[in-house]
Amino acid sequence: MSTPPHFTDREPSTTPPHDHATQGSTARSRPRKIIDELTYPHGIHPALVPGVGVEDRKVKFGTDKVVFAVTAVLVVGFIAWGVLSTDSLSTVSATALAWVTDNTGWFFILLSTAAVVFMIFIGFTRTGRIKLGRDDEEPEYSFFSWLAMLFAAGMGIGLVFYGAFEPMTYYEGGIPGFAQAAEAGSDSMIVYALVQSAFHWALNPWAIYAVVGVSVAYGAYRRGRAPLISRVFTALLGHKRVDGTMGKLIDVFAIFATLFGTAASLGVGAMQIGSGISIVGGIDKLSNNALIVIIVLLSVGFIISAVSGVSRGIRYLSNINLSLAFVLALFVFLVGPTVFLLTLIPSTFSTYISEYLFMTGQSAAWGPQSAEFSNTWTVYYWAWWLSWSPFVGMFIAKISRGRTIRQFVTVVLVVPASVCILWFIVFGGSAMFFAKNGADLSVENGAESMLFGLFDQLPLTTVTSVLAMVVIGIFFVTSADSASVVMGTMTQRGRPDPSKWIVIFWGACLAGIAIVMLLVAGNDALAGMQRLVIVSALPFAVIVAMMMVALYRDLRYDPATLRTKFAYSAVQKAVASGLAEHGDNFALQVERAEGHRAAGDAFDSHDPAITEWYRQTDENGDETDFAYKSAWVSSAVDDIADGTPEGEAPWEQTTPKHRNDQ
Repeated sequence: MSTPPHFTDREPSTTPPHDHATQGSTARSRPRKIIDELTYPHGIHPALVPGVGVEDRKVKFGTDKVVFAVTAVLVVGFIAWGVLSTDSLSTVSATALAWVTDNTGWFFILLSTAAVVFMIFIGFTRTGRIKLGRDDEEPEYSFFSWLAMLFAAGMGIGLVFYGAFEPMTYYEGGIPGFAQAAEAGSDSMIVYALVQSAFHWALNPWAIYAVVGVSVAYGAYRRGRAPLISRVFTALLGHKRVDGTMGKLIDVFAIFATLFGTAASLGVGAMQIGSGISIVGGIDKLSNNALIVIIVLLSVGFIISAVSGVSRGIRYLSNINLSLAFVLALFVFLVGPTVFLLTLIPSTFSTYISEYLFMTGQSAAWGPQSAEFSNTWTVYYWAWWLSWSPFVGMFIAKISRGRTIRQFVTVVLVVPASVCILWFIVFGGSAMFFAKNGADLSVENGAESMLFGLFDQLPLTTVTSVLAMVVIGIFFVTSADSASVVMGTMTQRGRPDPSKWIVIFWGACLAGIAIVMLLVAGNDALAGMQRLVIVSALPFAVIVAMMMVALYRDLRYDPATLRTKFAYSAVQKAVASGLAEHGDNFALQVERAEGHRAAGDAFDSHDPAITEWYRQTDENGDETDFAYKSAWVSSAVDDIADGTPEGEAPWEQTTPKHRNDQ
């Protein structure tokens, strides 16, 4: 007869079985302990579960009528308000902006910094080895395709729009935090202008995206939950709450933030395309009505892309546009002040690292100038990235399946952030170089025209300007494409391929909000969009803060984390015991241990909070077969049953048959 795993003997219990029923868990017999060890869901210890994918669950997809109805009513009402009473909405948004920046600006700054620290912590500690998927799962996309989709969906339009304009703004007007180190218009300010731009575009925004992305990916591909923002909070709120009003409210705020954040990008893109058309075509500046037409036309394009699916739409467009953007940047680098730009690379990266903490602390506490600068730039950017984080996070979660958390953190934080810094060095550095040497480049000409003013200093002005408009247009499509699909997913309970009608609906809403933003802003379209983005991002900022807490609770009880805890405990106790009993001459051997010698004596592996998540059930709640076996051992039940004669299995020692025989 076979011996149960980790057992050294099979001596029968001397205590009558009926006594155990009244003594509780503190006086369990050996057979009872064996049964406990064999009665995990599917016979698998929680530390040996390889992971559960969302496709393994019997998830009922379909439109969440409450989430859709509440969000749709709010959005349609907002659009109607903006169209019918533009002045009223403008006044309310300005008042709300003043309150949010004055009272919660500190929260946006603190949250973005916390996101960086949190991602570095989970990526480069023991949790970094955990896969966003099953233990044996391979990445779905190649590295280049993965990187291309990350870059294109993350902040494409913004890079093109602000690449030359933001550094030039700092170069001309100065930066309050660096006022003593460099004066506006000086050589030193060129470096500090690039460093401040990098602070807004590099590590912090991608850390915010990464928090949402890793949370959704871990829940969906490791824990088998629906890929929804609300399901991230299962460990924190419990199943009933995330399936109830609280979960629906979280999803509503996520959709609402996505709509405003993406709509701001669409408005920025339309403004820059309009500026390019007027400059290349030699016509007057386009009116807001013309910009609305541009938004409508591009919206039709991204709706067509959205209904074609991720693989056919975003993947191809992302790869194509990344190549076009690279060609544009390479042209400016080679034809522009190449040597000057090369000297800026080490200066910008090193100064960014050395001044990072200083820039993090620049807030209203430093005085009125710092307060104005922080509210105009830093708080606006953190709010914008938070607004983008639901759809960018869910999108990068979908394309990051099979990566470890360490791979995810390294690539999502380092690679796109470095590309963003290089982009600002090429475009912002070139613009400041030409302005320093007498070119007619000034922020007074408008943010949307700065890029084309830079091209005017280089050969092939018309060609590069047209190419830039093409790049912006494709970035418009890919960003809005991702947003409309993801909002459809959030509306239909995590459905990976949402219905076309709901994708079209959210696409139309995106266009509608972008149009309202232009109407509310009046002559200062950029300021108007900034107002609405900051105000709309506040609720989701609170959600992101709590999301980090929820994910950490999940990771604490991940199977890989549990195995590590058991390993440390077992080795520590075995070494101490070996030294005490045998001195230098001992070896480690796996055997059953009782009491304080057991590796898991202080751990309850039968806690439902640790075991119930991997129990496979059908639509009726009945347990079904577990699709994946552990990579370390097979089921303990199978191991014993295969070699145990009938009637002698340990679990049969407490059956009614044995009781009656006594």
